[in-house]
Amino acid sequence: MRAVQYRSVGSEPEVVEIPTPEPGPGQVRLKVTAAGLCHSDEFVMSLPEGAFPLPMTLGHEGVGVVDALGPGATGVSIGDSMAVYGAWGCGQCHACSKGAENYCPRASALGIQPPGLGAPGALAEYLIVDDVRHLVPLGDLDPVAAVSLTDAGLTPYHAIVSSLGALPAGSTAVVIGVGGLGHVGIQILRAITGATVIALDVSEEKLQLARSVGAHRALKSDESAAASIRELTGGVGAQAVFDFVGAPPTLEIARQTVAMDGVIQIVGIGGGTLPTGFFSTPMGATVRAPYWGTRAELLEVLDLARCGAIHVEVERFTLDEAPEAYRRLHEGTIRGRAVVVPGD
Repeated sequence: MRAVQYRSVGSEPEVVEIPTPEPGPGQVRLKVTAAGLCHSDEFVMSLPEGAFPLPMTLGHEGVGVVDALGPGATGVSIGDSMAVYGAWGCGQCHACSKGAENYCPRASALGIQPPGLGAPGALAEYLIVDDVRHLVPLGDLDPVAAVSLTDAGLTPYHAIVSSLGALPAGSTAVVIGVGGLGHVGIQILRAITGATVIALDVSEEKLQLARSVGAHRALKSDESAAASIRELTGGVGAQAVFDFVGAPPTLEIARQTVAMDGVIQIVGIGGGTLPTGFFSTPMGATVRAPYWGTRAELLEVLDLARCGAIHVEVERFTLDEAPEAYRRLHEGTIRGRAVVVPGD
């Protein structure tokens, strides 16, 4: 089969021919119908040698049709359209028993890694899923439109749901970075909270996208952004700030913008850190670095898409075009999310 692999440190992703995998006991093979590209992939490809086993098939956002079942695999049937829950854990600990495999404390020690982030990923014609519990029915959702919901929808949803106590009617939420995750985050905030949503980005095109998906205000992410937000909130600040960039300049905006007793969610992996404590962040403010989301939350995200409350802006690519899609992702010229369709 053909796959997109990161083969050596410092190299660009390549389309290669590798053997088609066979499912082992309890495993499921999917014929991939769509796979999403993410800035997390770029982060992985920036790490030094030894951080991940190479070569590695990329792609931690995947959907597909059940193609083959390993011995003992039950609960799905050949031909079922499924989304992959990518935050794989041990399945036995307290966190996993709640469906929060994204916070499994045993996964690393057991060598369990997500697809595309250690295990072979979805940027291929076929994908092996380690356990049926990591599959969620896609139903009538279009695979290409829905695939990025497994991360670009689930990750902001998890961050926002964990901040709901700070977001009653009349509150303000700031979204920094209107990329693949940020533009979905705006929609989720509009769908499940009563907050006024202020979006920040350096790109006018991204600010236009923010307005089109529901942001009440869209401002340039520059040295005047924090003062503008303070002015718009009567000097109070934002009850919740969601930084989908995570770089030092955006974290500084978050620090200057958050209200007392508010919350900062650092979702982006831009390499920045935010000191917190007396005289650093406002009194009572909390800082959190969420990771992915739970299986139950993925079901809820798909339901939001099913009822039309959220959608992902998608640019479609073939498998052969995946390296070029990664280049454009790096340049910041993708509108929304890049999705590879192996069958095209």
